[in-house]
Amino acid sequence: MLLDYDQYQAFIFDMDGTLLDTMPAHLDAWELTAREFSFPFSREWVHSMGGMPSSKIVEQINSKFALNIDAYDASQFKMAAFKTMSNEINPIAATLNVLNTYHQTKRIAIGTGSQRESAERLLSDCGLADKVEVLVSANDVENHKPSPDTFLKAANLLQVEPQKCLVFEDTELGKQAAHAAGMDCVMVVGEELVFHPCS
Repeated sequence: MLLDYDQYQAFIFDMDGTLLDTMPAHLDAWELTAREFSFPFSREWVHSMGGMPSSKIVEQINSKFALNIDAYDASQFKMAAFKTMSNEINPIAATLNVLNTYHQTKRIAIGTGSQRESAERLLSDCGLADKVEVLVSANDVENHKPSPDTFLKAANLLQVEPQKCLVFEDTELGKQAAHAAGMDCVMVVGEELVFHPCS
């Protein structure tokens, strides 16, 4: 990918599926949750909602299948299941290489739909916490992806104009959020990084 990183002052990384290879564990946890709370499960559909907090995903499940699952109970079950499955998470090579190359010359933030406690634990376990200046989690905004709030808050905390930030994402919702924030986006597609300019 031929992209001039020098034009950006800050990089904002999504975490799950972008910087860390957590999505298989998240989907396994959702599959257990589907069995526990008796709702249909599709890995592809749940993966498409990557970037949403668990409680918001339960709301989508209720809407899609005309169910009335308690969002708090189901999301707590899912997060507990994920915690037991996420002891050996590895970074994703393509984005890790970018982070390692630029963390001393760019402002670095994480903009994730995960809970702060989980994000802090995973970044620490993977030895990446000291390379990140700002963490914006699901706990820190009211409107989650595809709303731009996560990325705009990260830019504000970094004190960098949105158009000078480059977002790294792995889901369509994340890309929509980046573009809504006025930011260019790089998508992780397999082992490749694919550039999607805002305009």
